[in-house]
Amino acid sequence: MSQVFKALSDPTRRRVLQLLRKGPMSAGELSDQFNVSKPTMSAHFAILKEADLVHAEKAGKSVIYHLKLTVLEDALLGFVQSFGPGAQAGASEKE
Repeated sequence: MSQVFKALSDPTRRRVLQLLRKGPMSAGELSDQFNVSKPTMSAHFAILKEADLVHAEKAGKSVIYHLKLTVLEDALLGFVQSFGPGAQAGASEKE
């Protein structure tokens, strides 16, 4: 879950995920949406892949990125549940 939140901590990476919600896009198409260098975008893509939020596939000379929404949903759900009523009761019982 830490890697997911690290990936989400950056506005550029959050925007990449928003763009991918519309469907798969190439690295070039995604990079064109930002005013940053290609190496910087490559670093963002690497962090998103490390967090398992995107899947990359080679298509000729291009790399196509796909959003892995279930990973994001699972991480967010786990985070929310860690603050739910059951989490507080569990903490009180251990004290």
